[in-house]
Parts: sequence; structure tokens; C-alpha cells
Amino acid sequence: MSPAPSSEPGTSNVKELTELRAPGWVRELVRAHGAKRQAVRWADWGKNRQAAAVSARAPTGGAAAPVPGPLGARSRSPSSFRRLRTHSEPCARLLLGSVPRATLGAMALPGAWARGWAAAARAAQRRRRVEGAGGSPSPEPAGRRAALYVHWPYCEKRCSYCNFNKYIPRGVEEAAMQKCLVTEAQTLLRLSGVQRVESVFFGGGTPSLASPHTVAAVLEAVAQTAHLPADSEVTLEANPTSTPGSRLAEFGAAGVNRLSIGLQSLDNTELRLLGRTHSACDALRTLAEARRLFPGRVSVDFMLGLPAQQVGPWLGQLQELLHHCDDHLSLYQLSLERGTALFAQVQQGVLPAPDPELAAEMYQRGRVVLREAGFRQYEVSNFARNGALSTHNWTYWQCGQYLGIGPGAHGRFMPQGAGSHTREARIQTLEPDNWMKEVMMFGHGTRKRVPLGRLELLEEVLALGLRTDVGITHQHWQQFEPQLTLCDVFGANKEVQELLEQGLLQLDHRGLRCSWEGLAVLDSLLLTLLPQLQEAWQQRTPSPVPGG
Repeated sequence: MSPAPSSEPGTSNVKELTELRAPGWVRELVRAHGAKRQAVRWADWGKNRQAAAVSARAPTGGAAAPVPGPLGARSRSPSSFRRLRTHSEPCARLLLGSVPRATLGAMALPGAWARGWAAAARAAQRRRRVEGAGGSPSPEPAGRRAALYVHWPYCEKRCSYCNFNKYIPRGVEEAAMQKCLVTEAQTLLRLSGVQRVESVFFGGGTPSLASPHTVAAVLEAVAQTAHLPADSEVTLEANPTSTPGSRLAEFGAAGVNRLSIGLQSLDNTELRLLGRTHSACDALRTLAEARRLFPGRVSVDFMLGLPAQQVGPWLGQLQELLHHCDDHLSLYQLSLERGTALFAQVQQGVLPAPDPELAAEMYQRGRVVLREAGFRQYEVSNFARNGALSTHNWTYWQCGQYLGIGPGAHGRFMPQGAGSHTREARIQTLEPDNWMKEVMMFGHGTRKRVPLGRLELLEEVLALGLRTDVGITHQHWQQFEPQLTLCDVFGANKEVQELLEQGLLQLDHRGLRCSWEGLAVLDSLLLTLLPQLQEAWQQRTPSPVPGG
């Protein structure tokens, strides 16, 4: 999945963490649970939504990434039990907007630059598959590297569970939207001083409704303003009914090299309940075509915890999906969001409320099924085999910089100039028409900027890093806090020691991380860890003041 973004990381409504959370979301988590330290069921956690995320979905929010379980994530930024999108979370369908189909058919598809870059990217991917996972180390320092989330805010219809920043227009002025996306990308790249873009994620909304020409134009602008390596991950969120095979091939020619498909369910009754426009047959047909065109580079979103859903039939769907899916899968728990049709139906008694106990059992048993099928659970809601981790969402989990482009997108980066040394959380203007006006006037549509204090940043490093199976290494922690070590913070605390003895946490020479069992109750663990970090921070020895 994934994210980053127009929302904040993780969401049940969903796609790749994709979304990061609004500034202060970590403390809100602790305040929401108050002084209660008893175990919190993962299915009740993470009602916040993009890390990466990631909307004012770390990138803007769309249907693409439901936030996953314990502080789960939709591939846009990190949030609840959905995919982390650090951007907006998209739902995907094909909409050509106000551009007539005949006109699009005649438009020169991705020009020489896009075709050349796409060919180089395919060659680089083949080399990486031969040489093993992981790319060559980047020569640029962390402050000069970033991921980029691009939010396409339009959908054909709103799904019954979705409350992402998306719009159902009568017509889309795609040429104007394309021009503004290009302009904002160039402006924020220059403002941030980013010299290398390591991944690009097109979320929404339904970005597969945009024309491949728009995707190519954005990628070309990025490559002209910064370095976009040939092996950079470029993901597009897509819904089965919006992306026939010919359309997928055109996106590949435009520079896309990875797809995230909003499959959600293989049960037609459940798909209708969710308001999806595709059938199970549509989903499997699109998935097969996507795997043919992007072998080893296709992710699917799969939801759990729907009203009246039962464990056995859901596991049967998951087993069936394993016969068809590629090497990446995101499990998202449905989150009932106020203002959605599904929320209203449950409130009115038309539908039963989802059963959190059954959702927890689905998640636990689903994890086991995926592990036995060779998938590594590298993040709370994301599973991969054959090294097919999402580079983009990994940036969110590692608290890397990301730029959010488009209406409602979220970003986190350190602006250059004026002696600034502080990372900012940024949110772009939500409504597309107002956002476009601001971009045309100022070069970007940033609506809100919030400087992140050092403790706030450490809280995010802790809460997001522990979502992964790697956790937080000592080296990674020291990049953000060179004086106060993980052992200083957590080594002597009695409550942390109990978690270590219970086998839920591990603190050793590698760093701090959850065990496999601990990942399933991460939010509960954070109720102990976050207050301890805050206390240790307040008691730390002040650094000497020069000349004092």
C-alpha cells in the first residue's frame, strides 16, 4: 500500500501510509486513553488517519490506504488500521474529467523523456532483482532527500466508508490541474532544498482517473528540478473499474512502475456494501493484467472488520486472494468515520456495528496465513515477500522527509533559508478550486505550517518506527537525538521492563522493536512508552550554554 500524502499515516478507509497524522497526534493518542494503562485491543486503536499518510492522508487522503491496526496505516500516510499514505488517500476509478475521450486518445502520450525514463527504470528494476533487495546508498544527506506524494482529489463516486479529501466533479479542468501540480512540485522542491526524490506516490481520490499525460508531466517536472533516480519507486493507486489493461500500459509508459490496487474484498455483497463500483471478477481480472505489466510490483488493499463479516468466510477470501496476488498486500480494518453513509447506516440500526473481537481474530489469523505463505509483516498492516517492501511508505515509518503536492496533501520537511533548522508539518489547501487559485498566485497552496519541536519529532520517530518489524535502531534514533539514547530513556523503567519480560518488546544492541506478538498491540505499548519518553525528556541534563 501505502503512503504519504494528504492525510496522516495509517487509515482504515484507506492505501499505503500512506498518510501522516496532524502535528501533535501522538499526544492526542495518549490523552485519548488518559491514564488507562490496561491493554488496548488493536482493533480499537488508531482512529486518527496519511502519515503518510497524510491530508492537511501526509499526503492528501484518499481511499487508497485504510489505516492499519495498532496505529495502523492506507498507502498514503500512516494512521489507523489502514494503509499509510502520506498524502491523501485515494479511491480509484477512471475519470477523464472534462477532457473528452477523443481528445485524450489523440494526445501524444508520454513523450521522449517519459519513455526514456520508464525504460531506464525497468532496466534498473531488473538489476535490483538480480542483485538483491535494496538500492545503492544515496550520496545526499537526509536533509536533501525526500519522498513525494501527489494527491489527485477526484473520484467518480464516494464509497460508503470513505471520508478522505475527495470530490465528485461534473467536469475536471485537467490541463489546469496538471499545470498546478507541476508548479507546486517545483516550488516545494526548491523551497525544501531537496536534491533527490526517492519515491513518488500518486494517491487520491482516484489518481487512475487522471490522464497518463498528467502523470508524465509531474514526473518530468520532478526530474528537471531534482534528481529522480531510474530505480525510484513510482506508485499509482488504482481501482479495478478505472484501469483496463490498455490504460495500465499507458501509465507504465508515463513512468509508473508500481501499482496499488483498491481491491478491498472478493465478496460481491461486501463490495456493494462498501459502495465499490467493481465486482470480484473485475478485481481479479485487473489484478492479473497488472501483474503481467508490472511483475513483482503490484500491491493490493484488503479490508477486514466489516458489519456482519465473519472470520471463516473472510479467511476463505484471503486464501483465494493468495492464489492471485503479487508480492505485496495491505490489511486494513474498516474504520467507521462520522459523515459517511456506512456510519449513518450503523447509527440508524440498518447495519450491525462491526464486532471488534471478530476483527481482532481476523487480523491475528490473517497474519498467520500470510506468514505461512512466505510474507514478511514488515509493518503493522503491510506484508511483503521477495523483498517487495514499499519504499515510499517506508519513508513515512522512518520519519523521513516527504513533500505533499495537491489539494489537502500533507508534508513534513525542513524549509531552507532564513537560518531554519526546524522540520515543519505542512498541509495544503483542501478544496481543489481554491488550491489552484493559490498555486497560480503564490506557486504553492500551503494552508498551514506547524514547526515540530524536538520532543514532538522524537514522539513520531518512536510511534512510527515501532510500527515496523525493524523498529528503531540506535543509529536511527541518534540521527534525531544524539544525546539521549534509547537505553537512557527506556532501559531502567519498571513498566518497560515488564513489557520486555512479557516478550512484547525487545531492547538490545540493535535497538528497540516490537516482537511479532507486540506488533498486534502496539497502541497499548505506546501508552507506556510515550509518557516515559516525555518524562525522560523533561529530566534530561541540559546541554551547556556557550559562554554561560
